[in-house]
Parts: sequence; C-alpha cells; structure tokens
Amino acid sequence: MHWRKFNGDIIDLPIKGAVESAIKKETNAGYKLKVCIGTDSQVKGADTEFATVIVFLREGRGGFMFIHNDKTKVVYSIKERMLVEVAKSIEIVYELCDLFTLYDVDMEVHADINTNPHFKSNEALREAMGYILGMGFAFKAKPEAFASSSCANKVVN
Repeated sequence: MHWRKFNGDIIDLPIKGAVESAIKKETNAGYKLKVCIGTDSQVKGADTEFATVIVFLREGRGGFMFIHNDKTKVVYSIKERMLVEVAKSIEIVYELCDLFTLYDVDMEVHADINTNPHFKSNEALREAMGYILGMGFAFKAKPEAFASSSCANKVVN
C-alpha cells in the first residue's frame, strides 16, 4: 500500500510508522491533534477509483494529510460503493487505533454518505453507521464528514 503527502512526497515508512512519527513530531511541537480518516470514490469509465486520507488537525493551527489511491474494475451499486469506502477507512483505522489510544489522539471516521434521504448515497447510511459505531469508533456523515467529502474528494485520481 503506497501512501503520499499532499505535496506528492512518497511516504517510505509503513503507514503505522509514518503516523506514529507524525503524532510524536506534532505533540512534541506542542500541538493537540485530532485525526479524521475517510475515503471517497469516483467511477471513471470501467474503473472505480478510491482515495483514502488520514487528516491530522492541529487544534487551531491547520493540518495536513496522508493519501492512498487505488482503483478497481469492479462495478458496484451506489450502496456497495459507499460501504466499500467505509470498509477501506475502517481497515486503516483498525491498523492505527492503538496509536491513537497510546498518544491520546481523538479520532473520527468520516463517511461520504449523505444524511439527506433524497440522495442515493443515503441508502448506505444505516449500515455504515452501525458498522463504524459497532466497532467503537466516532462517526461523521455528510455534511460534517470533511475528510471524505472534501479532502479525499480532491485527491481521487
């Protein structure tokens, strides 16, 4: 799994090591961190492209993010695609959650699913919310889910 920074720099460490290094650096600099993890996708021709982001927020001081892109030829219904996005986020959260506990960093999972029932993505809301909350993680959906709906949305290839 290849990760990069927003400026395009490749992250050479395994993601867990890179996240731990970032947490240490930021907390040593005196920042209180919050991490938001989300995934967005776009269908482009025969491909479904995904972007997963780990957004680090420095309380009152901006933030930065790590990005992973991948794509597949699998054709999904809108509901399936929303749930695959959530599963990709959860996979990363699960790998990193012990770091967030160890360093006392607040973490949220952001789902690019609309809370308004007039949008097709809303079909996946109950299942996604149950999945995330059932694992014990904090959850945000649109319009509060900026990690997926804004950050990941900007970096889907």
